[in-house]
Amino acid sequence: MLGWELPPHNSGGLGVACYHMAKALALKGAEIDFVVPYSAEHPNIDFMKIHSATKLSPLERYGLGAYDSKHLLKHLDGEDASDLKDMRGVQQRYVRFVERLVEDNVPDVIHAHDWLTMEAGMRAKELTDAPLIVHVHATEFDRAGGADGNPLVHDIEYNGLMMADRIIAVSNITKNIIISKYGIPADKIEVVHNAIDLDSFDGDYEYDRRTYNYLEALKSEGYTIVSTVTRFTVQKGLDQLVRAFAKATEKYDKLALLLAGDGEQRNELIELAASFGIADKVFFTGFVRGKQLRDAYSVSDVFVMSSVSEPFGLTALEAAHHGNALIISKTSGVGEVLHSIFRYDFWDINRLADQLVGIATSSALQSSLKDNIKQEYSRFSWNDVAERCLSTYRAARERVYA
Repeated sequence: MLGWELPPHNSGGLGVACYHMAKALALKGAEIDFVVPYSAEHPNIDFMKIHSATKLSPLERYGLGAYDSKHLLKHLDGEDASDLKDMRGVQQRYVRFVERLVEDNVPDVIHAHDWLTMEAGMRAKELTDAPLIVHVHATEFDRAGGADGNPLVHDIEYNGLMMADRIIAVSNITKNIIISKYGIPADKIEVVHNAIDLDSFDGDYEYDRRTYNYLEALKSEGYTIVSTVTRFTVQKGLDQLVRAFAKATEKYDKLALLLAGDGEQRNELIELAASFGIADKVFFTGFVRGKQLRDAYSVSDVFVMSSVSEPFGLTALEAAHHGNALIISKTSGVGEVLHSIFRYDFWDINRLADQLVGIATSSALQSSLKDNIKQEYSRFSWNDVAERCLSTYRAARERVYA
């Protein structure tokens, strides 16, 4: 399995999905060699062997730029880094590591996640003739927020998708992008929605109200807390969320917005909130994970996924588990498997504003959305995802070795 990040060194949902997917596969007897591009401890992973392609240390907040092909690398750890100045250099070193790995360790199946590892997956297939599964969590069209994006990444994605024996897409939205943008036959693509591991959110955790003492004080005065947890990039539609929130406060004053995360749009969003005169109602946490992430979910009443293009959206399931009503853009894949939600076009700030006000002013509606969604997300299991992956592996092997 070829991936770019694993918890606790992940910058978003990609690492979380890889972790739970691999764990579920291991419980079914799969022996997994997982290659990451950095060197770090993974104290909670004992169900597979993790290989470090370089001695780079993962960056504190953004991994090795899992969502940014331009990101420059720092935090080197005693290694000749002449070829590790940018993402392409790391990818090329990653490919060379995988070449050496498969010389003495021929895999039954190669499972590559997203564009970052597709070149390594193609090279491993060339060397071993093992079937290649390409798992698409997002395309460059998603990351670019509807724009053209990086042509080099498009080339890598096209070649990887063409060479793959089978493709797993995390939603029908993603499958349709692969078909329409890359010309891949529909029967080559399997849609496998992500899941949520409920056990990982239970246990000893207890929400500490002191973390968001001010927001809790607002809630005691009748305020509704609206939130999102995401990267601050053009893909996530956060400028539209802030604009919609501003319109909502014109109709109903007792609203506050919690923006948990970080990214290149942070200053832009701060300035936007100030320009609308709602800076006192918009709160920025910075990047959060672990207990901080769960506290952000727990203080919130309504979770908004405002993405321009969101292949799936694990944070929506996590927010629902922490008692949030959900508002999801129609271009978010998680909306394909949930029904007790409000949906809207990402650009329709008037509709989003009306939905925010409607939920905030009706306790019955808010309670109904929260209660009904719990019955829906509890049906999703990483065990089922693992079964679908194993079935895809078998189909690919039958095709290759027929």
